[in-house]
Amino acid sequence: MPESFISDLLNRVDIVDVVGRYVQLKKAGANYQGLCPFHNEKSPSFTVSPTKQFYHCFGCSAHGTSIGFLMEYSGMGFVDAVKDLAQGVGMVVPEEDDKIPPAQRAQMQAQSMALSEAMKLAAEYYKGQLRQAPNAIAYLKGRGLTGEVAARFMLGYAPEGWDNLRSVFPDYDALALVEAGLVIDKVDEEGRHIKRYDRFRERIMFPIRNVKGQVIAFGGRIMEQGEPKYLNSPETPLFSKGSELYGLFEARQAIRDAGYVLVTEGYMDVVALAQMGFPHAVATLGTACTTIHVQKLLRQTDTVIFSFDGDKAGRRAARRALEACLPHVSDDKTIKFLFLPSEHDPDSYIREFGAEGFEQQIVEAMPLSQFLLREAAGEHDLSEPEGRARVQFDAKPMLQAMTPSALRLQIVHGLASMTQSTPGEIEQLFELSKPVAASRKAPPRSKRQEPVGLERKMIRALVTHPSLALDLDAEALEACQQFGQEPYDHLLHLVQLAQALGPNGTFAALAQQLKEQGTEYDAIVGEIAAAPEPEIDTERMWLAATVRQLKLEQVRKDINLLMEAIQAAIAAREPTDVLTTGFRELKALEDQLLREQEADKSYR
Repeated sequence: MPESFISDLLNRVDIVDVVGRYVQLKKAGANYQGLCPFHNEKSPSFTVSPTKQFYHCFGCSAHGTSIGFLMEYSGMGFVDAVKDLAQGVGMVVPEEDDKIPPAQRAQMQAQSMALSEAMKLAAEYYKGQLRQAPNAIAYLKGRGLTGEVAARFMLGYAPEGWDNLRSVFPDYDALALVEAGLVIDKVDEEGRHIKRYDRFRERIMFPIRNVKGQVIAFGGRIMEQGEPKYLNSPETPLFSKGSELYGLFEARQAIRDAGYVLVTEGYMDVVALAQMGFPHAVATLGTACTTIHVQKLLRQTDTVIFSFDGDKAGRRAARRALEACLPHVSDDKTIKFLFLPSEHDPDSYIREFGAEGFEQQIVEAMPLSQFLLREAAGEHDLSEPEGRARVQFDAKPMLQAMTPSALRLQIVHGLASMTQSTPGEIEQLFELSKPVAASRKAPPRSKRQEPVGLERKMIRALVTHPSLALDLDAEALEACQQFGQEPYDHLLHLVQLAQALGPNGTFAALAQQLKEQGTEYDAIVGEIAAAPEPEIDTERMWLAATVRQLKLEQVRKDINLLMEAIQAAIAAREPTDVLTTGFRELKALEDQLLREQEADKSYR
């Protein structure tokens, strides 16, 4: 994705509008202020700058651009955040492999909007029907739910009858209703249309929302005996059950507050847990946990705890979740597995043992490493060579799915101890990529020192106003070599990034690029975001004076070197014409720089 497109996008969107969708902002001088969505606070320390197009929290130091905010707040990936912002300002995201003609893409976007609108209207209808359904209200109350929790999750009710949605959609025969999964077209054996009817009838309705809060699907639960117990929306252009998690939209802030996410098996588990004081729970949508689910969860938090029933079905689900997690395991993430007694689900367990009892279960949840080794061990006899070999056989694909890490090394050590082997033998036998146990330690990296003094001030000025980089010519950059080779290389790279943004380059656009390349500039970007923005003309004069001073220092060093060379030539009775000419030129340049320095001395 071209950086020019990212820069143009950040110039078109207004971060106040983007953040304002999720945070209540009030004008506070030149900026806007509100309660930080990333940590608990009673008085606002979260500011949004319309001039910098940047947000910053003085409490937790969170900061970033519109793109960064969507990624942090909604758990979106970079591309999804860019697409979301681009759609809002009518920009089309360029994609190298995008061979869809513009007209067809426009048609697809129109279809998506039509489906979204249909789902929104259906959700409002089901929500309204719940108020008029005493039997459904009684059922929810019987499950211990309050009206507040029902409203938070937009719970609804689909009444009996075959075509109730006809009252919501005047064009009940519209194709969008089928594509959204709201109605079913019944056809005969020859494919001829016979009749159309509502998919959901006499069920408690659980709207499924994406990270933007849009309803994309429904789960319907029957209240009495019958099958299926849960009926879900089919796969649609809006909804893929292998990619979505029920309750994630509602749980985002609670997940940040708790420091972990609890993954359960059903809609009712999520709603009941929220009622019982565990609002940071989500659920997979009637399917096994996928790698996409895991990626979404790890964007929200560093700790994921899966809660499964202790029966065979629960253990099978846990095994699939384990396999989905393995490619994403890293040393800074924690994944655990909680197994309740076979006769309990989270709802029933809390009712019998209370919230404290369930909290204790969470604390004692089994770490991924322990669960993996237990799964590999199974019921094999570790006292026999054949049993130990089978354990290694079962563990091999799981370890191969993991990336090289300290945690993988720990699991290898545990497996080696269990099967009377060495870690090196395990890694060699399993052909693990980039072995950890058998390899030599890499030499330590030289860590660049934090820029200080004049170098830091120049970096800060260039990041604040990237267009100032256009004032730096080759001679100016050459003078910066006085900082040392490594600092010079870093400064040169920064200048090149800033110059590439052109005369309209902004702090937000450059900060976004620097964020994508690492954390080197995080501290300086945070300082700039937190401080009042200096006038660009004042910064331009300061930068010009600073560059002039650097040039002057370099010229004086060169003059001293030439003087020594001239003296040496005289002592050796060698010609000095060329050296003397160079000396005069340098003195003339020194005089010119001094005159310029004197002329704008008041601005230094």
